[in-house]
Amino acid sequence: MLTALNASEIKIAVAANVSYAIDDLVKEFNKTYPDTEVKVTLGSSGKLTAQIFHGAPYELFMSANMKYPNKLYENKMAITRPVVYAQGSLAMLSSKNIDFSKGINFLKDRKIKRIAVANPKTAPYGKAAFEAFENAKILKDIKKKFVYGESISQTVSYTLTATDIGIIAKSSLYSPKMAKFKENVNWMEIDSKLYTPINQGIVMLKNSKEAKAFYNFILLSKEAKQIFEKYGYSIL
Repeated sequence: MLTALNASEIKIAVAANVSYAIDDLVKEFNKTYPDTEVKVTLGSSGKLTAQIFHGAPYELFMSANMKYPNKLYENKMAITRPVVYAQGSLAMLSSKNIDFSKGINFLKDRKIKRIAVANPKTAPYGKAAFEAFENAKILKDIKKKFVYGESISQTVSYTLTATDIGIIAKSSLYSPKMAKFKENVNWMEIDSKLYTPINQGIVMLKNSKEAKAFYNFILLSKEAKQIFEKYGYSIL
């Protein structure tokens, strides 16, 4: 049985792709812990990891893949082994109506001048996108079209304002402001066989009762699992 904590706060670092779900997660957590203020810092997993190595005072880290929490754990910066909290997937999105019948090969079309994609060096969804391009054998044909976002949320912004199409986290499509975009008209999920599953990992960085409570909520509560599924994630 979860019990209420005294008035307190917790600082958590959260991968940008979770920005669409995190408000609902915090609201649900605060139903049980109304006196705990959850302070969220969003960014690419790589940049957040660099901040943690440089002493940023986060108590918990929700990464977009397992690489960065593993790195923190190996360097004794995390006090718990990385655990998968959700599995993400890639989608193509355009503000225009698109004929997606060619699948990912559509990106080679001459009408597509610019493609938004997250920086693969700092954003796990960018790395997965590059893997999909390589496995589909289209990377060489489309590389000159790329406009890079530093995080997946910046990539979504570029997709809608500065490019013809973008490779985004499927979870991005489940925020209310994205409801106007229709599957197979404005967006299509990328074949998951083209890239390694995006296992998203969580670690505790400090042993506080607040961090432990939020950690347990994310991993153990059916409410958190339902929220992740609502935002297009798979739960293993």
